[in-house]
Amino acid sequence: MTETKTLVAYFSCSGVTRELAMSLARVTGGDLYEIEPRERYTAADLNWNDRNSRSSLEMRDPASRPAVFTTVADIDKYSVVFVGFPIWWYTAPTIIKTFLESYDFSGKTVIPFATSGGSGMGKTDSDLRPSCSAETKWKPGKLLNRATDAQLRAWVASMNL
Repeated sequence: MTETKTLVAYFSCSGVTRELAMSLARVTGGDLYEIEPRERYTAADLNWNDRNSRSSLEMRDPASRPAVFTTVADIDKYSVVFVGFPIWWYTAPTIIKTFLESYDFSGKTVIPFATSGGSGMGKTDSDLRPSCSAETKWKPGKLLNRATDAQLRAWVASMNL
């Protein structure tokens, strides 16, 4: 992927998605960027069994956009942006919409990827796609639990980026 400049942006609470993002950045030669929440999540915040936990409240509120701690320094230099996250409630955490809505991805290729403890991608693509402009080249998301470097290379190659 030497002809395109690639960014691998990711949000991770447990470290699983971070490890996958690091592997994808290595495979693509892309730059790595962590989507960090301004207010870190605690274990109590992530308790999906508690209807009043922070993550549960965010996921039930379609307008929720948790603040991001930092920004990508020069988003314009990237033509391909992979966006990684854990699946929460069969979709991406709302902070991913914050990230996507913070930049103009017109003309760029955006590719979601996810990890999950038990569910699939669900409605992730239809939930996230409206957060980018119509001029964004959107690729369908993929669940990549325990993907090897060889599997990541094959997936990336299959998209003809």
